[in-house]
Amino acid sequence: MTRITAATLRTEGATRPYADSLPLDLAELELAAPRPGELLLRIDAAGLCHSDLSVINGDRPRPLPMALGHEATGIIEALGDPDDITFSVGDRVVLAFLPSCGECPRCVGGERWLCEPGTVANGKGEMLRGGTRLDDHGHGVKHHLGVSGFATHAVVDRRSAVKIDRDVPSEVAALFGCAVLTGMGAVVNDAKVRPGENVVIYGLGGVGLAALLGAVAAGAEPITVVDPVPEKRALALELGARFAFAPDDTASLTGTADAVIETVGKAVVLAAAYKAGRRGSRIVTVGLPNPAEMFAIPAVSLVAEAKTLIGSYMGSSVPQRDIPRFIALWKAGRLPVERLLSSVSPLSEINGLLDKLADGSAIRQIVRP
Repeated sequence: MTRITAATLRTEGATRPYADSLPLDLAELELAAPRPGELLLRIDAAGLCHSDLSVINGDRPRPLPMALGHEATGIIEALGDPDDITFSVGDRVVLAFLPSCGECPRCVGGERWLCEPGTVANGKGEMLRGGTRLDDHGHGVKHHLGVSGFATHAVVDRRSAVKIDRDVPSEVAALFGCAVLTGMGAVVNDAKVRPGENVVIYGLGGVGLAALLGAVAAGAEPITVVDPVPEKRALALELGARFAFAPDDTASLTGTADAVIETVGKAVVLAAAYKAGRRGSRIVTVGLPNPAEMFAIPAVSLVAEAKTLIGSYMGSSVPQRDIPRFIALWKAGRLPVERLLSSVSPLSEINGLLDKLADGSAIRQIVRP
């Protein structure tokens, strides 16, 4: 057993400001040793994402108590398999938020982002190999998407980990586990953006801005972004967007785009994104709305306008394939992921950072134990 500190959610639906309601308890927990096929990590950095917030506010109900955090990087401290030929103690890894079993029909068919056992385990808040490794005075604590990265240490399935070079700064490396994997993946794996195509992106959080970087790298032109925050629109223009609009000023976008990426997670925004697509367009949605929200479109448009509406989970990415190639683009200067960083703070400040995430003033905030 390893004694750790982990940001633990015990009750959903906390009210803002989170700096006062303190939804996350920095709890002292016991972490079991890794089992065969698992790794013990010292967490170096973890990013705050709206997917974390959606668990805290109740939009994405999860079993509780749960140690949160799904976008993280760390250093391996122990191997569940001493003879592991892929990983070694001291390796830096980026963590993906869906472990893939490699054996279910989805995995065998090449769609590892839809792994069926991994999805079931994540829904239960358990490890892919069953059960939990976290304990609070005799009571089990659930894992968040197999990562639980808002902590000093974590045990993860080895299939959640992607080894990377040690020279990638931890605050940058963490972003590749969710923001870049999801946003960039939506562009290259789902929308399959080609040079010269007209792209519109709704939402400029970490995922939306990563999608912008991906569209720039893919040679899209023009690229238009939509977000209510002026500072985010200004940053998008610096990063390669040609046009930037507030949400109430987008009538001119109707029927203009070859590809549309929606990252907000609101049905009303997805409806606007669908309208922005021209005939034959691809509309990709990566946001996670409240399950109660419903989305309606003119059914005839799917045929008469030959539009394609694509749901994208984890950017339809295979982390072991995509994270290294996205990092290679970053090293080549073609994917300036560091521009997405809003701040780097100690884990102890996490509740206050949630307020900046909720009000849209931050892009990607990193916490370090």
